[in-house]
Amino acid sequence: MELKIFQVDAFASRPLEGNPAAIVPLESWLDERLMQRIANENNLAETAFFVRLDAGHYQLRWFTPESEVDLCGHATLAGAWIIFAHLDPALGEVAFETRSGILTVTRGADGRHVMSLPSDPPEPRADDPGLRARIAEALETTAPDTLLQGRYLTAVWGEPRIVRALRGPGAIAQVLRPLGQWGLVATAPGDEGYDVVSRFFAPDKGVPEDPVTGSAHCLLTPYWARRLGKSTLKARQASPRGGDLVCTDAGTRTILSGPCALYMTGEIVV
Repeated sequence: MELKIFQVDAFASRPLEGNPAAIVPLESWLDERLMQRIANENNLAETAFFVRLDAGHYQLRWFTPESEVDLCGHATLAGAWIIFAHLDPALGEVAFETRSGILTVTRGADGRHVMSLPSDPPEPRADDPGLRARIAEALETTAPDTLLQGRYLTAVWGEPRIVRALRGPGAIAQVLRPLGQWGLVATAPGDEGYDVVSRFFAPDKGVPEDPVTGSAHCLLTPYWARRLGKSTLKARQASPRGGDLVCTDAGTRTILSGPCALYMTGEIVV
């Protein structure tokens, strides 16, 4: 069996930046175990598989190297980019059926397609100096000022330089496991013209550091929109690859936009 595969750098204006996603269009669903093995072989943060239902309407699933996940923003944007650029250039909007409901992506005139995802407003986590200290020790930095809880545990610092200087996930998995968590968002107010900066670590999903994380911004956008008193934010995910997002708080939805760049096309032979 031969399958088409595209590798797209999402939230990037040119290849080798942003967050790479593998996109595999299917005519019908493969066995779930095979999709997981393909994702493991690709060894990217996410491999997205989709099946066309009818014009502009698809089913979409995402796999990390270790497991299927409920939501992935960058691979959704990359999948829509492939549909608009290569599979159905006449489309102006695509709707994906996913584990997180219907996700839509609208074609942007400037190549910055616009994606609507469910918001994930975080709640303050009960103050736990011990947990803040364990996070600091695991990441080899100072303790965060605040902890939040949404889909992911989120640590907030007051200085962007602290978030930018993090050297990787360190031993954060050992802190997250007893909490039943697998992802940590590190964030701070922005600098260098950005409203917010962040990092994202998910080592137990085979993603030590995710370069640019759409789902994390479903949490970050409502939090920082309220804190900064503005609905549209310019965000920087300050991973080694880095990526820029424009994020709008639209109540129950978070609107993210950004460009994509094609890195590679090929065929999978399985």
